[in-house]
Amino acid sequence: MNLIDQDLLSVQEARILAERGMEAQKQLARFSQEQLDSIVENIAAAMEQHAEELARSSWEETEYGRWQDKLVKNRFVCTTLREQLKSIRCVGMIAEDKTKKTADVGVPIGMIVALPPATSPVSVTLSTVLVALKAGNAIIVSPHPRAYKTISRALEWMMAAAQEAGLPDGALAYLHTVTVAGTRQLMEHKGTACIINTGVPAMLDYCNCAGKPVIYGGNGHGPAFIERTADVAQAVADIVLSKTFDYGMGAAAEQSVVIDSPVADLARREFERRGAYFLSTEEAKQLGSKLFPKGQLNPELVGHSAQVLAAKAGIQVPADTQLLMVEQSYVPVEPGYRKELLCPVLAWYVEDDWRHACEKCIELLLTEGTGHTLVIHSQDEAVIRQFALQKPVGRILVNTPASLGSVGITTNLFPAFTLGSGSAGKGITADNISPMNLVYIRKVGYGVRDGRQALQRLAAQEQPADSQAMTLEQLVRMLLEQEIRQKTL
Repeated sequence: MNLIDQDLLSVQEARILAERGMEAQKQLARFSQEQLDSIVENIAAAMEQHAEELARSSWEETEYGRWQDKLVKNRFVCTTLREQLKSIRCVGMIAEDKTKKTADVGVPIGMIVALPPATSPVSVTLSTVLVALKAGNAIIVSPHPRAYKTISRALEWMMAAAQEAGLPDGALAYLHTVTVAGTRQLMEHKGTACIINTGVPAMLDYCNCAGKPVIYGGNGHGPAFIERTADVAQAVADIVLSKTFDYGMGAAAEQSVVIDSPVADLARREFERRGAYFLSTEEAKQLGSKLFPKGQLNPELVGHSAQVLAAKAGIQVPADTQLLMVEQSYVPVEPGYRKELLCPVLAWYVEDDWRHACEKCIELLLTEGTGHTLVIHSQDEAVIRQFALQKPVGRILVNTPASLGSVGITTNLFPAFTLGSGSAGKGITADNISPMNLVYIRKVGYGVRDGRQALQRLAAQEQPADSQAMTLEQLVRMLLEQEIRQKTL
């Protein structure tokens, strides 16, 4: 019989970690950019040696996705993100305009609490740690229970490498006894400055109740629109590649495809040629009952191949099937194929023209309420521009696989695995999260105009052209009277 209260144990540990993190933050705030860069470089170099081992471990522990694709993600962080960070200066004097006599000083926001997901546990945890420390912030991680062993092992290696490079004790830590109560204690602690929740929607309400800024890399229903001017063959190839990468585990992966009617037949043939199987109405119901048994996505079917999904639903599919396609006329009201599908399943819609497709995409984006990512395949810049201007979404990708383009593999977006949701989301930013999201900018401005003369010039602009110059006493009285009038309106 276990007499230990895990919640109490977790809460106590959280308090200790947070207090140590606060003290470490005081030291870290005095570090130069060069000192922080040395720590980040040491962590990335060490983790590159463990990239494959951790990819295999995360797959074995969670049974999500493909370990080979998780290895790609891990190496992307250890190489591409690592190189990108070298060119960024985010603490200390980061910008100076000698002509205008202004300057910007980057200041760490303070201790961060991070919640990485089970879907990409290593790449998300590592990238979050790197950008936090690059910006001079202490960070405490609450590992996802389903990926606890892998995340904790990765963090132990990170902590050893960081301390070897001079990171203060307590500036990088993690919760060993993970409970909701302990995680809430971390988030609500007075020393916590910001919460980063990357794809853990079950904790979002607790995050928002903590009274701290929340960066939410949330879920969403990401549509891909194939417009009539698109290179249809390339568009389909991109979508299939994206949706089968790590078996659709990427937060930005396409969840549905919207086809411009003139190219619908061609697109269907291309999908079928590349291993897509279009389910019958009855087969779609069979699969839906397994994917959404109680209206919510079944976590045990997340991140599995199309072959495994079909077998579990009792559906016979060709041996080369890569994707399962569900034809829809309308976005369903009931939970199901309108939700985020973290597996190689795509809803299929056909619309008469780009305007109707635009409306359908907006409807799909708002089904999950976060507006994460949208893809458009088109050669018509006017249509692309209209999509960019009108969609309630965090990022719009053009002619690229969503899973790869969103994180910066096939685009020049910042290389990140925490992708902020759009204007309809619940986080404070829609950015690909970089160190610049984790500092505040202190403004410096030198005086370049005489105060008395500046006030007199401003006052003179408000007077009739023939009025005489005011005395300073008259000017101050006038400004005070204006302020009083404004406050009484």
